[in-house]
Amino acid sequence: MESHMGERKETRANDPSFSSSSLCMGSSAADKFSDEPITPIGGFFLQPRMEQIIHCTMGFKNPIDIAAIKSHLKTVLLSHPRFSSLMVRGPRGLKQWHSTSHVDLDRHIIVVPDTITTASNFDHEAAVNAYLTDFYTSSGLSADKPLWEFHLLMAHNCGVFRIHHALGDGASLMSLLSASFRGPEEEEKLPDLGSAGKKRNRVNGEKGWWVLLIGFVGMVWFTLIFTVEFVLRLLWDCDRKTEISGGDGVELWPRRLATARFKLQDMKLVKKAVPNATINDVLVGVVSAGLSRYLDQRTPNGLPEGLRITGMAMVNLREQHRLQEQSDLMKSNSGLSWRNKFGTVLLPIYYQKSSGTDPLGYLKRAKVTMDRKKQSLEAFLSYKIGCILMTYLGAEIATWLLYRAVSNTNFVISNMLGPQEEIAVGGNPVTYLRVNTSSVPQALTMHMVSYAERADMQISVAKDIIPDPEFLAKCFEEALVDMKEAAH
Repeated sequence: MESHMGERKETRANDPSFSSSSLCMGSSAADKFSDEPITPIGGFFLQPRMEQIIHCTMGFKNPIDIAAIKSHLKTVLLSHPRFSSLMVRGPRGLKQWHSTSHVDLDRHIIVVPDTITTASNFDHEAAVNAYLTDFYTSSGLSADKPLWEFHLLMAHNCGVFRIHHALGDGASLMSLLSASFRGPEEEEKLPDLGSAGKKRNRVNGEKGWWVLLIGFVGMVWFTLIFTVEFVLRLLWDCDRKTEISGGDGVELWPRRLATARFKLQDMKLVKKAVPNATINDVLVGVVSAGLSRYLDQRTPNGLPEGLRITGMAMVNLREQHRLQEQSDLMKSNSGLSWRNKFGTVLLPIYYQKSSGTDPLGYLKRAKVTMDRKKQSLEAFLSYKIGCILMTYLGAEIATWLLYRAVSNTNFVISNMLGPQEEIAVGGNPVTYLRVNTSSVPQALTMHMVSYAERADMQISVAKDIIPDPEFLAKCFEEALVDMKEAAH
């Protein structure tokens, strides 16, 4: 592994020589009491080993009008404190957000010349993906300006929104897109984020106390099991090595990107085949079936039936998910709400030979696993434990511990509920919406976003471990097709 490892450049945010006085653009006009501490989870994402940049790729219907985009961003984006604040070190060395009175948009909007991205035989997706992969091994965002950029790939009618994960999480990003980038014909109407995929179980009062007791015992039992499992994973436990296994240092390896495309209607049809299943259950079933199909091809000698492959899934911990509440995150006084508020759960899937296996069997098994995860407090405790470690043990020790847990898993997966109606940037309709993040120790990361009745899953792989991400994406797409046929 070491032969592939490079040295990721640290951002200037991690340089202790930078203080609030050295980074304040227009600080004389800024309110000295407006400084706000960075949250513990935000601080975690500023550590060199786990520094994360969110890349949100938008395809545009019409040629890009740079002036219109600048005007739009100036009007709707800079009013939010996160996008007009510097990340600085305070008097005691603690990192905090410092409001600045001036943001130079020309430093944040990067216009990419046609010659840089037209080398892939005019394959727009390949060119955009190649451009994105360059970010994985480059330095992060410069800390002498607010931690975001918008890259305009003129030759491909595409924009890449880069946001440091310290600013916020996927739910925050979707609230930004929905509240600020509205459809050209519905400027006064907020796009629908759809119904929440996560619902709390409600107990009918007529069922009696024993239902509450059984639910409580189940919650305690599964929380205990999953917490012990997480601690073991943090210390030494890991799965058997397979053709998709990463590990310590893999976040520095070169990457490749591919996209699996799904119809949201197909996923809704499949989930009806299993009572009380959700879109998240379908996604986990598709990943389980797709990875089994992929490993069948990549492992000629076969793998043991039922082999466990453990990943990490991101879980939004906010109480409300609909747009009426999500749009509130964009209010100027909601800096603490527009943040990282998500937990992680260990997500086991099991290899099964793809031939002769009932396609819906993957979904049924995924539903059992996901139901147990929802019943436990694993996601909530993982968030609280991360905050406690960062607060009381310090960033370096906490990052070292959490990095071990990440290194001992095989993949990362998330599912973000995006706008279900068309959005636009500067009056230019967005035709697709995709998200990925910078590298992690796993060799495989998968981020799915639903947008306007389609769901695109961006797949990032360490190319020396998984050299054919396009084939892997095809395995996922075919897995959903098989489930759809079995559901009829």
